[in-house]
Amino acid sequence: MRQAPRLASRIPRPAGRVPGPTGELPSPEAPAPRRPGRPAGSLLPYLLVAPTVLGGALLLGYPLVRNLLISFQQFGMGELIRGGAGFVGVRNYRTVLADPEFWEVVRRTFWWTLVNVTLIMVIGTLVALMMQRLGRRMRILVTSGLVLAWASPVIATTTVFQWLFASRLGVVNWVLVRLGFTSFEGYSWLADGPAAFTVLVLLVVWQSVPFAAITLHSALLTVPAELYESARLDGADGRRIFRSITLPLLRPVFGLVLCLEVIWVFRCFAQIWAVTKGGPGEATTTLPVYAYRVAQSLHRYDLGAAVSTLTVLILTAVLIAYFRQLLRQEADR
Repeated sequence: MRQAPRLASRIPRPAGRVPGPTGELPSPEAPAPRRPGRPAGSLLPYLLVAPTVLGGALLLGYPLVRNLLISFQQFGMGELIRGGAGFVGVRNYRTVLADPEFWEVVRRTFWWTLVNVTLIMVIGTLVALMMQRLGRRMRILVTSGLVLAWASPVIATTTVFQWLFASRLGVVNWVLVRLGFTSFEGYSWLADGPAAFTVLVLLVVWQSVPFAAITLHSALLTVPAELYESARLDGADGRRIFRSITLPLLRPVFGLVLCLEVIWVFRCFAQIWAVTKGGPGEATTTLPVYAYRVAQSLHRYDLGAAVSTLTVLILTAVLIAYFRQLLRQEADR
């Protein structure tokens, strides 16, 4: 019975812990509770991104606020030179909304957006699915081509399309004539409204498909291959696999790409202005082109600002309606 204390005394004890009167080691002290508050290091990420956020707010917010202010003023060439623009309330908006040409441009803008976005999403999805089936080397080659097409400057690509569809020396007319379509000999694509609209659609789709295809292909890589293998074993074909597996899993990515393409196509200006300036006639005039023509040709900067503000409001309303529908579908699943 006397050996127990001796054996206990030989057991090594952690440094700094002295046994109590009963020979038992005291429980380790609990760490002191931290004081409530934000650690000093957690502010560092916000400080690092603050210059970018402030710069973006200044570059994007100030023009938007200034444009909104001008839309409520009488702002022409005289006010631009001498200043002193007076407020006229919503008179500019009443003038724009009462113009039948404005509503015709709105209808054309929606048609322009629908055609372009539909082609971009369909072709981009098909290219992404094709890239998924290609070998490694061919996939790298196709991806490189898409990146180069996407990275090309807008004006440079626009100039190339103007050369391709030139009336006399254009490659498109030359190929069509060689294929037997002799009516395209010297055909002027940009002098006919539907033809000019078609050329601009091809141009915008060419510039937009690479982004959609690369983004969707990256999303396809996240789908587990076991799901595809199980579906094929069950006898599902490619369409059924896409409809039952790919589309439901990638619905958020498809929705994001669709929203970005709608925004990009709806506010498209540089390509249209560089190729047709909204012509021939009004065949290719969309809301951004219409706002620019009103402001620069008529020197009615107040009406142009009102059209620009209405363009932002229309686009915002379309996106809000789409997001509400998307959230409703997600809630029903």
